[in-house]
Amino acid sequence: MLESREVVPLGSDEPVPVDVRLIAATNQPLEQMVAEGHFREDLLYRINTIEIGLPPLRERPEDIPALAEHFMRLTARRYRKPERPFSQGALEVLATHDWPGNVREFFHVVERAMILSDGDSIGADDLNLSRERKTNPERSLNLAKNERRLVEQALAESGGNVSRAAAALGITRAALYRRMEKYEL
Repeated sequence: MLESREVVPLGSDEPVPVDVRLIAATNQPLEQMVAEGHFREDLLYRINTIEIGLPPLRERPEDIPALAEHFMRLTARRYRKPERPFSQGALEVLATHDWPGNVREFFHVVERAMILSDGDSIGADDLNLSRERKTNPERSLNLAKNERRLVEQALAESGGNVSRAAAALGITRAALYRRMEKYEL
């Protein structure tokens, strides 16, 4: 269908032309997955006409106020609640959070605040985010940061021996190699 731009409906023998645009998103390294045989190379070439890289939300805090307002308005309409501005303290908390769940987590935080808070504005406490996560890295819940730290630690303790490091982490050598490439170790 992607190549011929036509489909044959179930129960028919005649192709029907289709005019579609395919938009796909992933957080996976597709080129690496092709190299490892986990993603079809021909499919990648068919869908990868234009690639737009978008950094994670934690790397673009300047987008947070506009996204917060957008998600607040969506949630207000969905739940028939009045629109409410974010306090300066709430915007600061949003801007300093690590967002391990990226935009999905951000949306749910705003949605929860809109549903559960009753004030005229959304305050920092309404967000139910701990400021401690950002300021105390040892207690960070950021999965990527902790995973990288553990991989580095296992490699250091094994003297760089990938087999021993993988065993210590409870993963396969291939899985460890994927993580090493992901974190450029």
